[in-house]
Amino acid sequence: MRAYAGHKHTYGTGRVLRFSLLVTALYIILLVVAGIRAHSLALLSEAGHNLSDFLALLLSLAAVYLEGRGPSATKTYGYRRAGVLAALVNSLSLMLVSFFIFYEAFRRLQNPERVHASTMIGVAAIGVAMNAAIAFLLWRSGRDVNIRSAFLHEIGDTLSTAAVIVGGWAILWTGQYWIDSALSFGIGALILWSSFGIVRETLNILLEGAPRGMRLDAVEAAMRSITGVSDVHDLHVWSIGSENHALSAHVKIADISTSESDAILRLINEKLGHDFGIYHTTIQFEHVVCETAHGCAIPGGEEGRGL
Repeated sequence: MRAYAGHKHTYGTGRVLRFSLLVTALYIILLVVAGIRAHSLALLSEAGHNLSDFLALLLSLAAVYLEGRGPSATKTYGYRRAGVLAALVNSLSLMLVSFFIFYEAFRRLQNPERVHASTMIGVAAIGVAMNAAIAFLLWRSGRDVNIRSAFLHEIGDTLSTAAVIVGGWAILWTGQYWIDSALSFGIGALILWSSFGIVRETLNILLEGAPRGMRLDAVEAAMRSITGVSDVHDLHVWSIGSENHALSAHVKIADISTSESDAILRLINEKLGHDFGIYHTTIQFEHVVCETAHGCAIPGGEEGRGL
């Protein structure tokens, strides 16, 4: 049995998250003060949305720290799933926030309040610039599900805050204050939609399902295409973290020397890494005794020996 591992490292992620936390905290304070002064549920909803983002960024920062810790005798894979757990908690908390927004928006629709639209527009414009900048920094810093969950939060914030600007102008032109509550419904729906996708992906990782977008039959076909491989079975592919995939399989080859089998193993690992991003593999060779030794054209019997 042989194991092959490779690791990808994300640089600067912690620094980006710390900067994002500071800016988001300052903007939350601005939203709360402005929302109360303007009597705008949309701005207060944005404050709740950004508070969930602040918690998301905080959990993501903790996850980045934990993921950087190496494996131990009790945590043989290290803490690579810390980011996945953080993303799950973040998304579930966002779902709760969205339902609270729905409740408040429904209550406001029944009793609309006068809204200072000009304040809405000014504060929302600041938010669009801030959230877009944070989203860009997160997009550059990493692609794992933990960072992507924080990135999606910021994208959602950018779009919902832009909608607040449009709604503010609509209130100025029409004088219809129910628009503020309608915007809140839209913000809540956006939060719920983005959160559901992350929950589904994180649960798939925790249940050790096949990685998102990866077909098991394509992986098997790629392994079978290697010269010297006659069969692949007991194939399993799962994710340790969102971007750290692992594979285990039994591979049948001819009854050949160790040096030749090592060459086949190297080709398999190179193929898996290049085509599928799988860098941690555990492959057990099973030798087939053949009348044609290397091509294994006519099997004469099998031995379950492992390398």
